[in-house]
Amino acid sequence: MARVYSNWDRLVRATLRREQLRDSGQGHERVNSGLAGAVPPSLGRATNIDAILQAADEIQAEDPNVARILCEQAYSMAQNLDPNSDGRGVLQFKTGLMSVIKQKLAKRDGASINRDRDIERLWQFYQLYKRRHRVDDIQREEQKWRESGTAFSSNVGEILKMRKVFATLRALVEVLELLSRDADPNGVGRSIREELGRIKKADATLSAELTPYNIVPLEAQSMTNAISVFPEVRGAIQAIRYTEHFPKLPDDYEISGQRDADMFDLLEYIFGFQKDNVRNQREHLVLTLSNAQSQLGLPSPNDPKIDEKAVNEVFLKVLDNYIKWCKYLRIRLVYNKLEAINRDRKLFLVSLYFLIWGEAANVRFLPECICYIFHNMAKELDAKLDHGEAVRADSCLIENGSVSFLDRVISPIYAAMSAETLRNNNGKAAHSEWRNYDDFNEYFWTPGCFELSWPMKTESKFLTGPKGRKRTGKSSFVEHRTYLHLFRSFHRLWIFMVIMFQALAIIAFRKEHLDKDTFKILLSAGATYAIMNFIESFLDVVLMYGAYSMARGMAISRVFIKFFWWGLGSVFVVYVYVQVLQERNKRSSDEFFYRLYVLVLGIYAAVRLIFGLLVKLPACHALSEMSDQSFFQFFKWIYQERYFVGRGLFENMSDYCRYVAFWLIVLASKFTFAYFLQIKPLVKPTKTIIDLPSFEYSWHDIVSKSNDHALTIVSLWAPVVCIYLMDIHIWYTLLSAIIGGVMGAKARLGEISSIEMVHKRFESFQKLLPRTLSLLLVSFGQHASQDGQDMNKAYAAMFSPFWNEIIKSLREEDYISNREMDLLSIPSNTGSLGLVQWPLFLLCSKPWSARSRGVLWRQICDDEYMAYAVQECYYSVQNILNSMVDGVGRRWVERVFMEISNSIQEGSLAITLNLKKLQLVVSRFTALTGLLIRNETPDLAKGAAKAMFDFYEVVTHDLLAENLRDQLDTWNILARARNEGSLFSTIEWPRDPEIIEQVKRLHLLLTVKDAAANVPKNLEARRRLEFFTNSLFMDMPQARPVAEMVPFSVFTPYYSETVIYSSSELRSENEDGISTLFYLQKIFPDEWENFLERIGRSDSTGDVDLQESATDALELRFWVSFRGQTLARTVRGMMYYRRALMLQSFLERRGLGVDDVSLTNMPRGFEASPEARAQADLKFTYVVSCQIYGQQKQQKKPEATDIALLLQRFEALRVAFIHSEDVGVEGKKEFYSKLVKADIHGKDQEIYSIKLPGDPKLGEGKPENQNHAIVFTRGEAIQTIDMNQDNYLEEAIKMRNLLEEFHGKHGIRRPTILGVREHVFTGSVSSLAWFMSNQETSFVTLGQRVLAYPLKVRMHYGHPDVFDRVFHITRGGISKASRVINISEDIYAGFNSTLRQGNITHHEYIQVGKGRDVGLNQIALFEGKVAGGNGEQVLSRDVYRIGQLFDFFRMMSFYFTTVGFYVCTMMTVLTVYVFLYGRVYLAFSGSDRAISRVAKLSGNTALDAALNAQFLVQIGVFTAVPMVMGFILELGLLKAIFSFITMQFQLCSVFFTFSLGTRTHYFGRTILHGGAKYRATGRGFVVQHIKFADNYRLYSRSHFVKAFEVALLLIVYIAYGYTDGGAVSFVLLTISSWFLVISWLFAPYIFNPSGFEWQKTVEDFDNWVSWLMYKGGVGVKGELSWESWWEEEQMHIQTLRGRILETILSLRFFMFQYGVVYKLNLTGKDTSLAIYGYSWIVLVAVVLLFKLFWYSPRKSSNILLALRFLQGVVSLTFIALIALAIALTDLSIPDMFACVLGFIPTGWAILSLAITWKRLIKLFGLWETVREFGRIYDAAMGMLIFAPIALLSWFPFISTFQSRLLFNQAFSRGLEISIILAGNRANVET
Repeated sequence: MARVYSNWDRLVRATLRREQLRDSGQGHERVNSGLAGAVPPSLGRATNIDAILQAADEIQAEDPNVARILCEQAYSMAQNLDPNSDGRGVLQFKTGLMSVIKQKLAKRDGASINRDRDIERLWQFYQLYKRRHRVDDIQREEQKWRESGTAFSSNVGEILKMRKVFATLRALVEVLELLSRDADPNGVGRSIREELGRIKKADATLSAELTPYNIVPLEAQSMTNAISVFPEVRGAIQAIRYTEHFPKLPDDYEISGQRDADMFDLLEYIFGFQKDNVRNQREHLVLTLSNAQSQLGLPSPNDPKIDEKAVNEVFLKVLDNYIKWCKYLRIRLVYNKLEAINRDRKLFLVSLYFLIWGEAANVRFLPECICYIFHNMAKELDAKLDHGEAVRADSCLIENGSVSFLDRVISPIYAAMSAETLRNNNGKAAHSEWRNYDDFNEYFWTPGCFELSWPMKTESKFLTGPKGRKRTGKSSFVEHRTYLHLFRSFHRLWIFMVIMFQALAIIAFRKEHLDKDTFKILLSAGATYAIMNFIESFLDVVLMYGAYSMARGMAISRVFIKFFWWGLGSVFVVYVYVQVLQERNKRSSDEFFYRLYVLVLGIYAAVRLIFGLLVKLPACHALSEMSDQSFFQFFKWIYQERYFVGRGLFENMSDYCRYVAFWLIVLASKFTFAYFLQIKPLVKPTKTIIDLPSFEYSWHDIVSKSNDHALTIVSLWAPVVCIYLMDIHIWYTLLSAIIGGVMGAKARLGEISSIEMVHKRFESFQKLLPRTLSLLLVSFGQHASQDGQDMNKAYAAMFSPFWNEIIKSLREEDYISNREMDLLSIPSNTGSLGLVQWPLFLLCSKPWSARSRGVLWRQICDDEYMAYAVQECYYSVQNILNSMVDGVGRRWVERVFMEISNSIQEGSLAITLNLKKLQLVVSRFTALTGLLIRNETPDLAKGAAKAMFDFYEVVTHDLLAENLRDQLDTWNILARARNEGSLFSTIEWPRDPEIIEQVKRLHLLLTVKDAAANVPKNLEARRRLEFFTNSLFMDMPQARPVAEMVPFSVFTPYYSETVIYSSSELRSENEDGISTLFYLQKIFPDEWENFLERIGRSDSTGDVDLQESATDALELRFWVSFRGQTLARTVRGMMYYRRALMLQSFLERRGLGVDDVSLTNMPRGFEASPEARAQADLKFTYVVSCQIYGQQKQQKKPEATDIALLLQRFEALRVAFIHSEDVGVEGKKEFYSKLVKADIHGKDQEIYSIKLPGDPKLGEGKPENQNHAIVFTRGEAIQTIDMNQDNYLEEAIKMRNLLEEFHGKHGIRRPTILGVREHVFTGSVSSLAWFMSNQETSFVTLGQRVLAYPLKVRMHYGHPDVFDRVFHITRGGISKASRVINISEDIYAGFNSTLRQGNITHHEYIQVGKGRDVGLNQIALFEGKVAGGNGEQVLSRDVYRIGQLFDFFRMMSFYFTTVGFYVCTMMTVLTVYVFLYGRVYLAFSGSDRAISRVAKLSGNTALDAALNAQFLVQIGVFTAVPMVMGFILELGLLKAIFSFITMQFQLCSVFFTFSLGTRTHYFGRTILHGGAKYRATGRGFVVQHIKFADNYRLYSRSHFVKAFEVALLLIVYIAYGYTDGGAVSFVLLTISSWFLVISWLFAPYIFNPSGFEWQKTVEDFDNWVSWLMYKGGVGVKGELSWESWWEEEQMHIQTLRGRILETILSLRFFMFQYGVVYKLNLTGKDTSLAIYGYSWIVLVAVVLLFKLFWYSPRKSSNILLALRFLQGVVSLTFIALIALAIALTDLSIPDMFACVLGFIPTGWAILSLAITWKRLIKLFGLWETVREFGRIYDAAMGMLIFAPIALLSWFPFISTFQSRLLFNQAFSRGLEISIILAGNRANVET
């Protein structure tokens, strides 16, 4: 035990040392150090031990004895609370604390301790401490402040000191209270009790300052938080206060804190809500009411009250979804009319809703379930409010007689959902096997939900979990995994496309003769329409299987009514049409059936048109809603299913006409192209083929002999049909690019496209910015004259604080240097200088240019900024000289300037001054200013006096004209002073801030000779300034004052990504010797130099030097982290919102231009203003949901330390996390949702802790993480931000404008989501990053611009969109969380918003930074994740309902911009397969040769051109159009052309073609087999070499296998195909397919850094062979063994349906062998089926031979020698037989290669089938053989890919060219990528 204590002593000493280092600013690695930060949770919750230990640390230096008393008391408290040390970490804590106490005792050097006097010492110290820190005076000031209700003048530094004092004082009071129990009751004990009584009765300061609160200190008023002063906050608190009309609370009910009772106390007592939930929602409602009031107008400070209008607004918005729910179910609201309930009832209902929502946990995903709960609880509340005394609710009573809302209401629902979650097998089970969140929620869309009763019946079907294999039915939709969902969801589109193709084909085959016969044939479209609708209704019946037990009876009835209607209808229509065709053949017919058919179709079309108008057209929709007649409602119900969501999905007539016109243009173009270039050219070849006489096929034909060559026709038409179904997306892309470009130009995007434009148009910016500061404009304009110069100066004064703060932020981020900051900054323009002062970067070199010209003023004025520069120099010199000298010197200055002024007025300046001497004068004056800009010293003062005298001499004797010089020389006063030596003997050093600024500015203006056209030099700084200034020209709403703006929150989910890079991570090197720091120093050299300058280091400072200083080391970590995709970068960026609001609020409250405070000090003023900080906190909240932060703290992970560091650095930051605790002995856990902030000591301070019903992660992790923490957000809007995003101060300034869009007019519905533009900041890393950046930028700008307007189908595609917070939290949240189906959780927020009658807009005058993946593997994983998510969307109910409920044209917009994009992508690849398999069929069967010979058709006709048209898509010509348009719009035409050509040279087409395969693979596999999942892409810095084996594993099945298949098809086509054009025709027809093959096979290696470096190639080959031959086993990962990887690759085949589909797809490979065997010279012209049978015998023999040679006994034995002998004999025999066959038969060498060509695909087909039916193969004991053949195939494919790479690696210039190709962007900026790729090890070693 002694050893344990010794170890703990050392540990405690080290801990205390770290704590001391941290407090002194030297430590930064750990934040929660010391025992004060290590109190176990089991002790910290029940006591204030942590606060007492913290106080002991604070007063250790003042009185160690008192510190010892506090520590001993903390130990006693811990011992009393947990005497057996059972809690986690308690024993270690108590041991460590005892060691600390021993150390404190040891420091007394053996002096005795009388603990009987501890209480007296503590009491004396308490009194002394109060006097020293003026606590009583502070309390009196606080009382005056509260009584006056005005703000206070304390700055932030004083506030922080005050709060620390109060924290220490409170700890002392608590210990005094405990010790006073044993004190002398007549001595010190009496004094202590009197003091405690005084504190409890009259002194609220201590508890007020230390009571944890989030934003508003509601528990007790705080004098350090100015938010309590605001009248709107005081009015809101007053509005919810308890009144005499409310039921009386029991006398023993305890009110928390020092506040008055309010509505929430009553609700807590009645329903048993958790206390922290009540505290949280109390603040929530107070802020909601106060902000609603502030937007209507600030209340009177004397008697603040909330207007009835504000209460109504909050009431209606919060309960809007509940009101719609009641209306939908036709049930009565809990209140009769809005006017019938008083204000208190409204606030009670809103409070109740907030409390239910705040404690609902996972039930928050069920918004209508919350409506149900609220409806019943509100009725209960209504009854309870009528009682005289408060009575507990029966629905929440638990066994012990108390109430608990969580246990009685939420937990049963959670238990049912949790039981269903267990059935999904971690996302692997079919969606139809279990109920997801949507299923639970949609139960409450029917009146049947009231069968649950209230209190809820636990035995109801809804709450009953699945029992065994029996499951509870789905609600109304079942997500069966099938492609058929595409047809079912968008059946109108497919029917339209099929009917149009049918019509165009009929017209083409009828040779465009539009007569009656043609019309009759065209009427076949009616039968097609009926049949396809029947198919859709049949799918409704089939795909609803699994929901019949729970679905509404009306819904089931509708499905079957539709099914029978279309079934009978299709039979009837087909029958009648057949009769019409028979009548057509009978010339004497009376055409009865023809007339009947036309009549039926006409009536149906008319009815459909009427219902379409009533349901879809905006103009008719209101009429249809008003009709309540059952007959009408029945047919409307038949026409369109009625859901709770999806009603009213229509737009106003103007918007409707716009997107209809858009699609009419697209469809016209598409069908014109399809008719003339696809369908019509095939008519004649088709007729010719049909009319061909029978010919001899070159193989054994089974199908086409007796049916007019059916397969030949199919092979010709199938690619055209595929193109027809796919190319509409191309036309959409073209038109959207044009429309988007026009709209962008109209919005004035690209107005400022270069830094030169910023220079030229800078003067206009100051007049544009007041749109964001309308209040400032008014207030300043009142004090400015109407003179143009004065107004310009007023504008400049308003603009300067914002511009300077932006420039300051750029400097803080190290994008600009100190010099550039000086050049870019604008003077305050509030001084006595009577003209506008522009930033120096506009004026630099202008004075020198003016002097060099030596021209008249009129010519100077030709350059506006030159005129400004000359005037400013003139007036500044005058002001500076007047401030420096007095007496005779001042009279000389005045005389000289008077003469110059007179000369200027008379136009005789050239006569008065000798302008040739001006340069000499300037040199003397700059010598003077060079001294004045430094701090004053005696030597400098003497030097300045001498410089002033020299200046006087030069002006008098060189500059002035002779007559004026004589006058001054003879001026008695001046001459006497000069002779006496008193002239300019002393000068006044500049002390006035305005003069100091003028001196510094004038010195720069006169000394900087070079033009500042390249300022700033940094490209990112330029881009940001260009975008910000450009946005000032764009149309944005006028901002309201900060006090009246829309409040908002920012919300960031975080899991375990990098927070801040550690010092070790900066220095750790990869295999190439490249560290992260070294990489960044080379990529951002200018920013590195700026960083060193900022921290006061020289350019030669190294990493080791920085590590010597703890402060510099911490700054280095932040510098690196701010350039990566880290949480630190995101938090810093988002906190710019608060900084911007503080600045804006400070400027508005100060009344710009009224007081005497200089604007120069304004930034410092706003950061120290308590009012500005409080106003910003009232309007802005930032919550980071760090899901596992609690676990990270317990495990002491560095991420927890870094998050705590961010909490300290940003005081307004809040962190929410899930905390779990073990309870009981069965491993049961309790889960809590917690919110923390940094306290006054930088430790985590818990604000709220809300118990959850269980583990919150039932669905997808990210939305569950968002859901648990969203209760801690505030405001009316919420911006969702990922942790790889960034923000900028200049963009944060415009946030108020963006939020005003919620009140703008954007159609018939107000916006619910505001789309925001993103800038991808990772685009400069490599060419791949540039491609990805351009692709992403094109979508988030031009693409989303068109989606929002005119198409009106923009969804939520991720971040950083701004949500209407109240709208979404009352409708299920900002994302969906059901497992797997909602893997792309973000877009479902857009779906949900749209279906619930929301409106999503897009705005491009503001942007947020976004990091993207920079390596090909990262990009592929990301695209795979997105494609898999889209595959799941195809199955979802949201897509189905939108596809069904949108009007036809809007439905097409939705389809082609969501899942349709991936369908068309897949169709592009599928077209390649269809085309090539068709060509191979023609080649194998001999049809192409026969057709060409008989019909004289050329293989390179218009048909071939049509077939090849689709391949333009592959090379990105059409898909690149939006990107090119975006370049033109924002960069200009020349730059756009240059950028596009550069991208082509960098092989962007290869990249985009490769991405085509990625998206196709993951999208198709997800729909077929599932398996969509979150794929961690990594967000590292270094673009490093990826090993060959790694690339092979990732792309083998998605790209390589498919590429080899296409290559095989091309080889077969070339070998056996026939065209009259010969080789040229083959090349033209197949070049794009070969391009696809090369892209898919070699893109991973082309875009792999050092991919063609010989040494890397050798290492890759060794690694590849090792991986391939390494045996797998239990626990061996796929990265290490081929066998393990091969097993993992088969995991997606799980279901019988999947196996059947894979079997069908694998059968295509047998075609090769079947075709090749009939093309051999050996078989001649024999086409019997026996030939094919013989080929199987040969194949089996070859397989046996392989098996023989591959077989090797596991143990050495005598059989080994015999086996080797047998293998030798068989080898020789096989070779001899082949030689004899070649010599004696028709077998040839080409036949041998042809056999290989045929057998390889067959082997792959067998291998695929064996994998598909793995269980059967294992039963037969053949699995080992199958695996070995799989290894052979992978080895062969790998070698075929590796061989060209190895060959190219021989040539050194290939590697150099590749580096240039990959990193061209870096080379263009002069970066040293070659050094990075070569590594830094050589430099280190030497």
